[in-house]
Amino acid sequence: MKILLAEDDYATRKFMASFLSKYGECDVAVDGMEAVDAFLMALEDEEPYDLICLDIMMPAMDGYQVLMSIRNLEKEHQISEEDSVKVIMTTALNDEQNVKMAFDLGCSVYSGKPINQEKFEQALTKLGLI
Repeated sequence: MKILLAEDDYATRKFMASFLSKYGECDVAVDGMEAVDAFLMALEDEEPYDLICLDIMMPAMDGYQVLMSIRNLEKEHQISEEDSVKVIMTTALNDEQNVKMAFDLGCSVYSGKPINQEKFEQALTKLGLI
């Protein structure tokens, strides 16, 4: 599985990269712009990501803007909804408004921080990724 982790917090990034690396190749972006660039490069190289773990509160572009950009790039590249990348929003923002917005923009799973490894693995299984 090819994974993109977009996380600006160093400690969380280190933990998540280590955790996700047991499931596949894990690339890391430290801000939203870098995440969109990595996603586009992977599409153009015809090696798209299977999973993106996306923090909401990031510099340059927040997670919502990144998710909108990713879904727009998929449309431009004529990627069907069925074949679109799975996106897990990872954030401390667990209020109803943020959760609803994330799903409205096309996230697959919303995972609150701190990350519960067991629940995260259940989400990966539900998405058919492990």
